[in-house]
Amino acid sequence: MNLKLRALLLSTSLLLLQGIPVGWAAKAYGPGVSDSEIKVGSTAPYSGPQSVYGTLGRTEAAYFRMINEQGGVNGRRIELISLDDAYVPARTVEHTRRLVEQDEVLLLFAQTSTACNSAIHKYVNAKAVPHILVSSGATKWADPKNYPWTLGFLMSYQIEARIYARHILDTRPNARIAILYQNDDYGRDYVKGLKDGLGDKATRMIVAEASYETTDATVDSQIVSLKASGADVFFDVSASKFAAQAIRKAHEIGWTPLHIMNSIGSSIGAVITPAGPEKAVGMLTAFYVKDPSDPQWRNDPGMLEYLAFLRKYYPEADPKDGINVWGYLMAQGLVHVLRQAGDELTRENVMRQMTSIRDLQLPMMLPGILWNTSPDDYFLIESAQLARFDGKQWVRFGKVIGR
Repeated sequence: MNLKLRALLLSTSLLLLQGIPVGWAAKAYGPGVSDSEIKVGSTAPYSGPQSVYGTLGRTEAAYFRMINEQGGVNGRRIELISLDDAYVPARTVEHTRRLVEQDEVLLLFAQTSTACNSAIHKYVNAKAVPHILVSSGATKWADPKNYPWTLGFLMSYQIEARIYARHILDTRPNARIAILYQNDDYGRDYVKGLKDGLGDKATRMIVAEASYETTDATVDSQIVSLKASGADVFFDVSASKFAAQAIRKAHEIGWTPLHIMNSIGSSIGAVITPAGPEKAVGMLTAFYVKDPSDPQWRNDPGMLEYLAFLRKYYPEADPKDGINVWGYLMAQGLVHVLRQAGDELTRENVMRQMTSIRDLQLPMMLPGILWNTSPDDYFLIESAQLARFDGKQWVRFGKVIGR
């Protein structure tokens, strides 16, 4: 017997004598991981002015319940600890510190809002904790050089806005544009993207801008002011109740510009139905996920699977609310990353897997829109298709447009 074989048999025998499975030596675990569990942390606004987005966390929790019932990820259950930050950045900071320092989660996942994630951005990177599939499209989440532990889910707001700019230049080169935006990084990112997309024509074409704070009661006065500018294109960077108010008020005062709604405010269930669908006819937005209200997907296998999931695991959810689709996709994405990580469930390997996604087509993404990342490119989704609201549903038109 040669020396190498003798050494191998001796080391194997020692492991067996200690009651340790031979394959166990290859496993590597970070905080929050055991042979039976993967602990994941998140925050969401289950209360407060943006509580409509609390359904993201509920969808994700429901999805992980389903995965756990099916045997988990490589035999491990996902334990999601999701805390209510009420859309208050200071509370996000408090909860995130608890998740990292007390609960010792492996990673932070799908935390909501640009402002709340901005408040923890430096902290989580200093702690080297994966801060992934962030539920915001701020361009700052794709900065691997300075913030290598953070990666977003939503299409970059600037990329999305440049798609709208291209459409305006192609179809209304003499447009007079008015902009409503939320006064934070989310709103300003969209405005920058539109201006960059318009290029040297931006100064001439943009005739009015108005902002609002998330603590404001309404945006009615801003809509009246924007109408007075004489604009015939309205770029609406608002969310949840403010998006619904903007639709309602523009209709009430007889302002009928081309209304371009950012994708964050495009949910039929959360925005258009409360505003009144008849008031949103003709409105444009960009899509990169399947719309559950679109009859085109009635017999689509991915849609049928999604609706069956809601019925069984989250029956109180509004099946027409596109926000739930985002939660479903983010949860699917995390499961994909964890499966790819195998038994090397360290924070470093989570980021390696998160930043090496190749042409991933998830069933609720629009056909041809794939997930791709690399260590140098943290933009997960970089293409979309325009859609027009016809009074009942969004109707897509044209080709899929990339950045």
